[in-house]
Amino acid sequence: MSISPFQPGDVFGLLGANGAGKTTVIKMLTTLLPPTSGTAVVAGFDVRRQPNEVRRRIGYVPQMISVDGDLSGYENLRVFARLYDVPRQERASRIEEALQLVGLAEAGPKVVKSYSGGMIRRLEIAEAMLHRPPLLFLDEPTVGLDPIARETIWSHIRDLRSTRRTTILLTTHYMDEAEELCGRVAIMHDGQIAATGTLDELKASLGTPEAILDDVFERYAAGAIEAGGGFRETARTRRALRRLG
Repeated sequence: MSISPFQPGDVFGLLGANGAGKTTVIKMLTTLLPPTSGTAVVAGFDVRRQPNEVRRRIGYVPQMISVDGDLSGYENLRVFARLYDVPRQERASRIEEALQLVGLAEAGPKVVKSYSGGMIRRLEIAEAMLHRPPLLFLDEPTVGLDPIARETIWSHIRDLRSTRRTTILLTTHYMDEAEELCGRVAIMHDGQIAATGTLDELKASLGTPEAILDDVFERYAAGAIEAGGGFRETARTRRALRRLG
């Protein structure tokens, strides 16, 4: 099943239980893994034939922590500015802008290992946006966060969508997160897209007026809830939860 093109400011959710293939898809779309089959075009470029062009136009926040805890927030951003080839004369202003964007201006000089889990995730979003990409990939952006931190991340995602017209593809286990943020979603099961559409379209597909997104997930995940993913996926998720605090 194919997915129709995204428009600026779209937020697309990829739902599925552990082991469904969400992170693998993200890694393929961000050129970290070669596609196993089919074709994918990201920001107008083929992920197989034009990976460098794809990388220039995307930001990526992985599920696992991607910042150095022994550096300050500002220093982490300075490293990423170099990696993203941000022009030297623009680096300081870009970093200040990014810290302001995610509400970390005062925390920028502090060592990252003193940050909360929510602050770390916000810093990672700032890193991913330093080169001002039109497309942002977020892999489980609120995993392990408390409700207040989750709402803060949601607020920043909404800001990116509305003020910057950033297109966002995120993976999530949380139905409330998909309801809150996503215009369209796809439900994955066993490496395949089982269903895709707007939230209302997917609810209507069940033929039950009172259907909620949890019902849609149970219908199309086809037993994935009970499966719960394999040992490696479970261990990886638990490591991420411990590191995020």
